[in-house]
Amino acid sequence: MRRLTIISHTKHYHTIDGTVVGWGATVTEINHLLDIFDDIKHIAMVYDEIAPPSAIPYASNKIHFIQIPTVGGRKISDKFSIVTKAPKIIKIINDALRDSDYFQFRAPTGIGVFVIPYLIFFNTNKGWFKYAGNWKQENAPLAYNFQKWMLKNQNRKVTINGFWTNQPNHCLSFQNPCLSKEELEAGIVCIKEKNFEPPLNFCFVGRLESAKGLDIILDAFDSLDDLTKKKIGSLHLVGDGDRLAFYKKKAKSINVEIIFHGLLSRIEVQEIYKKSHAIVLPSASEGFPKVIMEALNFGCVPIVSNISSIGHYIIDGKNGFLLEDISTLALKNILHLLLSFKTIDLNEIINDNADLINSFTYDHYNSRLLKYIL
Repeated sequence: MRRLTIISHTKHYHTIDGTVVGWGATVTEINHLLDIFDDIKHIAMVYDEIAPPSAIPYASNKIHFIQIPTVGGRKISDKFSIVTKAPKIIKIINDALRDSDYFQFRAPTGIGVFVIPYLIFFNTNKGWFKYAGNWKQENAPLAYNFQKWMLKNQNRKVTINGFWTNQPNHCLSFQNPCLSKEELEAGIVCIKEKNFEPPLNFCFVGRLESAKGLDIILDAFDSLDDLTKKKIGSLHLVGDGDRLAFYKKKAKSINVEIIFHGLLSRIEVQEIYKKSHAIVLPSASEGFPKVIMEALNFGCVPIVSNISSIGHYIIDGKNGFLLEDISTLALKNILHLLLSFKTIDLNEIINDNADLINSFTYDHYNSRLLKYIL
């Protein structure tokens, strides 16, 4: 019997019938952990909001959701609530860990400033920390720097994105899992059938905001010459954000078909990948976005920022394009370059990635947990 308690900041919601659903990427990852754990508890927060299409239920009654008080936010009062609610959160975590063999804490997150010290100094369970953010982030928030410092100066394993100079021995490079066997097989079929003859379709998946590169994307597509624009089919934008109305208005003045899809389910996002030829993600801050490998699996050439660990997996000109300078001009130049490539060249970029893509499967992730953590 192998029992796991996961502690995270993953958003959960109640559906109309009372079912608890959570952010699809995390819930799917946890569902696959049942291949190596017999019982899983997930401690996280519930938000009083309508569940987005990307939120899904757990796949088994062997996964038990445990709610903790919702904390965090932009206001000073929201941040202070972390202090006032910390004792109750620690008690809930402590109770859950009493009949668990292992824990996984997913950092960085607001509650990490007190949960990480608790797990290090006051808990004897076996376990590990998953640091999903940028391990070498410059000008990181103080709370994130504190959590990383704590994790570097303790003994339990920490899984991180990428491969870094002077990486502590207990900090292990782990790919962020995002693909199932079925999705791997569907990707192989998709790539065989994908035609890179113009017009080419592009996509973006994420929060529609400046920090994720939406302004740069729209400006870059707008700045292309008319001859280059004729080689473009559509630009698909998947996601939501506070500036959605602004982006929609701006898109109307751009002589490219731009489709705003809003929030979509995992299956619907995969349909966007299947019809797209490249994913554009000029983000200023990331760990390693799962959408990069999900899109590559379905034959989308990554056009991504060379930040954090992204350049450890995407090699410029070989299996994608890296933005060394996150700017409109840099993205425009790469778009122009890609659209000038011959079909055979684009096929070569996406065809020789089987080993890389396989390393981002849930099966590969679980096998490495068994080897290095459990």
